[in-house]
Amino acid sequence: MKFVLGFLITGFVFTTQARDVAGLGSLSCKYVPPIQEGFLNQHVTFKKSSPNLEKRVVEQYLKRLDPLKIYLLDSDERKLKKMLKGIFVKTQNADCDPIHNVNKFVIKKVKERVEFVKSFLNDKYKFDKNVKISIDSDKRKRFKNVKQVNNFHSKYLHFQISNYLLSDTKLPEAKKNVIKNYERILKRIEKETPEDNIAEYLDAFAHALDPHSSFFSADVLENFQIQMSLSLEGIGATLSWKDGFTVVENLVPGGAADKSGLIKPKDKIVAVRQSKSKTAENVIDMELNDVVKKIRGKKGTKVILSVLRKEEGKTKRLEIPLVRDKISLEDEAAQITYHKRKVNGEEQTIGLINLPSFYSDGKRNGRSASKDIKKLLEQAEKKGIDGLILDVSNNGGGSLDDAVRIAGLFFKTGNVVKQSAPDPRSPAMSLADTDATVNYSGPLVILINRASASASEIVSGTLKDYGRAVIVGGDHTFGKGTVQSVRNLPKQLGAIKVTVGMFFTAGGYSTQHRGVEADIALPSVISTDEIGEKTYDYSLPPKKLPSFLSSSAFVHEGKSKWKIIDKKTISSLKSRSEKRVLKNEKFKEIKDDIAKSKERGKIVDLAEVMKEREEEKTKNKKDGKDESKVLTKAEKQKKYLERADIQEAINVTSDLITIHAKKPLTLGANEKKRTGASVSN
Repeated sequence: MKFVLGFLITGFVFTTQARDVAGLGSLSCKYVPPIQEGFLNQHVTFKKSSPNLEKRVVEQYLKRLDPLKIYLLDSDERKLKKMLKGIFVKTQNADCDPIHNVNKFVIKKVKERVEFVKSFLNDKYKFDKNVKISIDSDKRKRFKNVKQVNNFHSKYLHFQISNYLLSDTKLPEAKKNVIKNYERILKRIEKETPEDNIAEYLDAFAHALDPHSSFFSADVLENFQIQMSLSLEGIGATLSWKDGFTVVENLVPGGAADKSGLIKPKDKIVAVRQSKSKTAENVIDMELNDVVKKIRGKKGTKVILSVLRKEEGKTKRLEIPLVRDKISLEDEAAQITYHKRKVNGEEQTIGLINLPSFYSDGKRNGRSASKDIKKLLEQAEKKGIDGLILDVSNNGGGSLDDAVRIAGLFFKTGNVVKQSAPDPRSPAMSLADTDATVNYSGPLVILINRASASASEIVSGTLKDYGRAVIVGGDHTFGKGTVQSVRNLPKQLGAIKVTVGMFFTAGGYSTQHRGVEADIALPSVISTDEIGEKTYDYSLPPKKLPSFLSSSAFVHEGKSKWKIIDKKTISSLKSRSEKRVLKNEKFKEIKDDIAKSKERGKIVDLAEVMKEREEEKTKNKKDGKDESKVLTKAEKQKKYLERADIQEAINVTSDLITIHAKKPLTLGANEKKRTGASVSN
């Protein structure tokens, strides 16, 4: 897990209807019923509690307490389900004892596993590389007895040891690290408060409704707000957690740490002292979220970090004072690069906008993805671009309003998306672009993959429905077609994120499960059935509405005229792309990886994995690649642009520019052929 001094949360379309309420509160049992009621009042499907919902909540709660199914036996699960039976009625009567008792029981079972780990990884332990193991717990039932779980756990420990050995850690150190990791898990759950237990239960309640409803504790809510605003106050460093140490991954350009010149990537933070305190607090083995809280603070305040740094084979301890400042997380914001292509003696300029998320701070004049994209398009027009790529691959979503505005930048006016109402008797609400300006009317390609979700699917799906863009990339997007609303709770208890509706692109399609299909599909290692909305527990079923495309979106003449992408154009682009992909060495490597993954299936063969890893290390050494090197911003950008799908998206855009220049497309039959739907005002 990584933090930019906070956990970055993405992966949904949301609307914010939040309000801050003064007065702090503690998340006690008396708040559980009204919070559960808040979920049910707003949810698109569930309106009241039921035995079936209670069963789902209990299943989710136990799953999150033991996701790998190594702590609880089948008999333990039955016992805990019995303890939690009638939990809705009990919490209604302010009785959360079953929740706390379940956690006490789990602590006892974790202790037993920790003792097994220590006894197994003893002085006589020998690593067995011939182990084969399936670690997909969803495909496996709970074990019947201790002998069965010990047999699996011993294989899993070999697997965990192998991960360290593959990173060049010696066996004694690997054993020590694995044992410490289990001890930390125990220490963490032993430190959990009754409030933590209740928060865990409420989040399980939310996830029993659907995969995207959640309970945000006060800490999680703060991190969510940072992600959406791309701004926070702190030292400006991306932190990660490894083997008990908080490690500096990267420095945010222009942040306090970057400006100081004192902090370096790979520094290990071992203690934190506030300016008003005389003593530093040791943070070794401390949870990353807790370390983050100690480092964050108001602009202008000072924090002193004790770090360990390895230089010239020696480890030094340094005391580094930093003054906190406001940080703009520019790496998470939209950025544009320009690329030249020469076709038939004519030079083309292609703009590539990388949009990592649909961010918005929610303020009237605040920063947002749509405002940033609009500025980039203005800049691109001045550059005289001939074609444009909007990259939403790996973009998990964000602000619904910004998705609507961004889609509207590429056509005149009209419907973008419909959102169904929580009340099934109410009609779906249309969200439309009302700005008649076409901010970019030229050839447009949208790059996607299976990690493109929610708001990304609204933009790519609707622009595909209108025949405005060519969709290139993975076979299809994630397939998340639901909308969430985030609402603050009184007394600063956190917030609830509730699925309040399903969304439909302008052609009437729900992206739920099916996603947005690529017009030109490229090989991708994440184009797998293991990735997608339909793999989630309790994912809502897809639906369909009549088309609601708007004829006002199309521009027939003048400067803002844009050309419909018809099936013939797609066919031509696809044929050219397929020929290039067949010859491309990077795509050949991707295809080989896909084939190996399918052949391997769900079973991890340690001998095979270790052999492949050694071959990769040898190849990297031969090619002069340093795996331990921390990449600069420029190096990251270079690596991004070298991606096979990025390069092929540029090629497809170049082809589209050439086709558009040769053959003007007209509104009418082409539009119907492309969308297969009628239009309306």
